[in-house]
Amino acid sequence: MPKKTARSLAADRSKLSHKAAYALRNPARVAPYVRRALRDRWLRFRHPSHVDYYRAVMASDTANNPEAAVGSGSHDRWLALGQMQFGFLKQHGLQPQHRMLDIGCGNLRAGWRFIQYLDAGNYYGIDISPDILISAKKTLTHYELQEKLPHLTITHDLKLDFLPSGHFDVVHAHSVFSHSPIEVIDECLANVGRILKPTGFFDFTFDRTEGAEHQVLREDFYYRTATLVALAEKHGLSARFMDDWEKLPHGQSKIRVSLVDSPVPAEH
Repeated sequence: MPKKTARSLAADRSKLSHKAAYALRNPARVAPYVRRALRDRWLRFRHPSHVDYYRAVMASDTANNPEAAVGSGSHDRWLALGQMQFGFLKQHGLQPQHRMLDIGCGNLRAGWRFIQYLDAGNYYGIDISPDILISAKKTLTHYELQEKLPHLTITHDLKLDFLPSGHFDVVHAHSVFSHSPIEVIDECLANVGRILKPTGFFDFTFDRTEGAEHQVLREDFYYRTATLVALAEKHGLSARFMDDWEKLPHGQSKIRVSLVDSPVPAEH
């Protein structure tokens, strides 16, 4: 996983100059990038809505390799990234009796660990991709977690209106906002406060930039921390940048939002 540096945080990956320099440094990646760009252009033409477009992206990627579809280059990396997410939340107070919503649960890279740890029925995983949820069920079966009765649900948006108010101790979205335009993030932040318990929190990762905000192929979106903090505050939420996550070997950054004036859970 590339380490975040001042140079990488300032880079604008949408500029032709950046793409040309990257191609010179990584010539073997040029052909796969061109194939992906052509595929994405065709999918955007067929699916003007971002959610529909990205669902089609996930269908294509999942058909090739479900673990790669959720951003893991190898099975070992798939396991390591799942453990990283699980270990971080457990260190921050996740308990078996807690109810957890995993937005963009994918094929349960981290989800199977949460399901194994939480009391039966306390894990709720949602995703926009039916293809990746089929893979999630295979992961569930592989780890023999059927008796934990997790909830795995397809969703078309992040209004979260099908979920009960004040229900969740932890809401989690790993590598979701990194693939989302600002209006999708705004929709989620406008609604997540309703489903949180007073002491609950919502952790999400994002691709951070300290330069101009930009996107690449409408798949990867780069935001400044201040933009997302201000967006959360607009919806009456308190937001803070998670400095301890930055110490972990992961290319994305993390923000935690909670209800204003809610007590901060103790770290374990």
